[in-house]
Amino acid sequence: MIDPILITGCARSGTSMTAGIMDHCGAFGGRTIPGGHANPKGFFENREIRENLLKPYLILCGADPMGQKPLPELHHLLPLENLRAKVETVIKYHGYKDGPWYYKGAKLCLVWPIWHKAFPDAKWVIVRRNDEDIINSCMKTGFMRAYRDPEGWQKWIDHHKKRFEEMKEIGLQVREVWPTKFVEGDHSEIRETVEWLGLTFDEKIVEEIVVPNRFNRGSAKVRRAS
Repeated sequence: MIDPILITGCARSGTSMTAGIMDHCGAFGGRTIPGGHANPKGFFENREIRENLLKPYLILCGADPMGQKPLPELHHLLPLENLRAKVETVIKYHGYKDGPWYYKGAKLCLVWPIWHKAFPDAKWVIVRRNDEDIINSCMKTGFMRAYRDPEGWQKWIDHHKKRFEEMKEIGLQVREVWPTKFVEGDHSEIRETVEWLGLTFDEKIVEEIVVPNRFNRGSAKVRRAS
């Protein structure tokens, strides 16, 4: 199997929406988690990989399996044998034949060296969003429970941003995507990324996946303690 497209970023940044576009533009993701209140169009995350590989590995490293608190430190990451074979087995079992395939997981960036070792030629898509919008969305989302104040979520975001910089500095194949742009109708960045990934861009697919009102609910400014 060719190396995958790995989609990651802070939770509540639009990773599901971005992965949904990649999925509908031709990348294979296997059996993914269906939509719910938080993501009505779907989470586009392979449930079996998340539940049987990624979450248990976070627990093994002494981190929160939800990727909230505590977060793993890179110097505490443990080896994970046969990750590539395990992931590929799941994808094939879910019906993969050939061509581009992906795994989307916001928590991937927290343990990126392990995935880079397993898939050294993977193309990474890092989904970005304004810090305050992420904080506001976290504080409105039921499963984001680690912090009750903006300051706590800011430290959590800063941890992720540090991982993003490390990924770029070491030379991973990385593209950053800001969903706010395509939600507002500017498709140039997402088009370039889709084509960089070897997929076929379609304006109608973006319009089908994007839920502007739902995404923009997290764009109101939050009040920070003085």
